[in-house]
Amino acid sequence: MIIEPRTVKLTTRTGVDVYRTLPHRDRKMVGAWCFVDLFGPTAQHDAMVVAAHPHTGLQTATWLISGTVEHRDSVGTVQVLFPGDLNLMTSGHGIAHSELAVMDSGDLHAVQLWIALPDEARHQPPHFENYRDLPVVAHAGATVRVFAGSLLGVTAPTLTFSDLVGAEVRLPAEATVTIPVNPSHEHGVLVVSGDVRTTDVIPERGIHIIDAGPDHITITAQTDSIVMVLGGQPFGEKIVMWWNFIGRTHAEVTQAREQWNSGDQRFGSFTDRIGGRIPAPDLPSVTLMPR
Repeated sequence: MIIEPRTVKLTTRTGVDVYRTLPHRDRKMVGAWCFVDLFGPTAQHDAMVVAAHPHTGLQTATWLISGTVEHRDSVGTVQVLFPGDLNLMTSGHGIAHSELAVMDSGDLHAVQLWIALPDEARHQPPHFENYRDLPVVAHAGATVRVFAGSLLGVTAPTLTFSDLVGAEVRLPAEATVTIPVNPSHEHGVLVVSGDVRTTDVIPERGIHIIDAGPDHITITAQTDSIVMVLGGQPFGEKIVMWWNFIGRTHAEVTQAREQWNSGDQRFGSFTDRIGGRIPAPDLPSVTLMPR
């Protein structure tokens, strides 16, 4: 399945577009990966100005191709993220954070990913980790940086709660690389930039979803290209995903919304350079069903 990106406004504050492939009406998840956004590249100096907002039931994984971003959150973190490093925030029962592009750090080009937490991990206290010096493998002319799980004989040190994999693959023009993968995993090949095909041509910023079964993925680049390989065991739970919350029932996300909008200490508090907080929107008029 090839999913073309749809354009979504990052925030009303900046009006900058992001390109979203997951969730999609025909595909909600790849393993535990449940949200995939591409941002930029853009030279707009105030492009990423995302004020305080909440999360429940998930991990956010932020990956930069270029530029730098300052992350702040309600567990006391102040962290500047650089390309090649990973910010991994575990919301657990509830956390709030903000993200701000650092001025004069070049064009901002980023990938924002969410990982759904399994039931046994989703009520834990929130925490945050920044990972540097992630394992890098030179493979058939490509450079592969593994930021989650295991691939090509190396394992990332990142703390995750389900069987998954995530890697950035940089290919030179006219290169073909075959990557052995776990056949019990389903996978997504996301084109960050370039002209890429697997068994089919993938549009730029699009993703090719590959169901479990194959033991390898072959990627061909016509131009210098960057792709993300995301995969994992099929997620064995149905979830309710609405706005920034993941729960199991409509009532859970309704409660999270009410608590955030009322200033409940479930999400903590912190001070940043942006100021303000993003209120949760109105819920739909229908009951949200687990999917």
